[in-house]
Amino acid sequence: MIEAVVFDMDGVIVDSEQVWDDVRERYTREVGGTYTATATRDMMGMSSVEWSRYMHDALGVPGTPEEINAEVVRRMLEQYGEAPPLIRGAVEAVRECAARWPLAVASSSNPELIEVVLERADIRALFRAVVSSQEVPRGKPAPDVYLAAAQQLAVEAARCAAVEDSHNGIRSAKAAGMHVVAVPNAHFPPDADSLALADVVVQSVADVPETVRGLNDVE
Repeated sequence: MIEAVVFDMDGVIVDSEQVWDDVRERYTREVGGTYTATATRDMMGMSSVEWSRYMHDALGVPGTPEEINAEVVRRMLEQYGEAPPLIRGAVEAVRECAARWPLAVASSSNPELIEVVLERADIRALFRAVVSSQEVPRGKPAPDVYLAAAQQLAVEAARCAAVEDSHNGIRSAKAAGMHVVAVPNAHFPPDADSLALADVVVQSVADVPETVRGLNDVE
């Protein structure tokens, strides 16, 4: 039986993947780095420690990883402003799930960005656990952030449903042993091999509550 639901945030609750891409690409080019054709896909799912180091090492962005991270986060917060670009139906889906299951967030975003989105969407209180990849040893596709979320919920990972949109996110949740509901990202869709790992693929986050109930029916 599914006993908890763990949501990714970027691409599931907030339509931010292209915002991340734009911010990091613009910053890289402004400071004389080279934003490669694979940079976006390479960084999807990385923790802030990992992507800031990647930007320094692979893209040639000057400064320490800590300085790069701080500047990107500053620009992201500036882009979000008072109204982060929430995905249609996401808030309603979270509320509907929260009425039945304990919830967690397992996100690659920095903690301060997670809090801004959840607070401004007025859903922070619905999550019993909120985990950033910054707080675990490895980012996605490693399972660390999902395992930490399950631990904080005090629910076995095998009894959690994870809601993901990206190739690294799907692989991360699956590696943790969770049931994966994939909502393919419209801007950066997961590759076929990753998508095939999902237990269920839906077209909208609005479909998530009914889909998770269906996983219980299958069990």
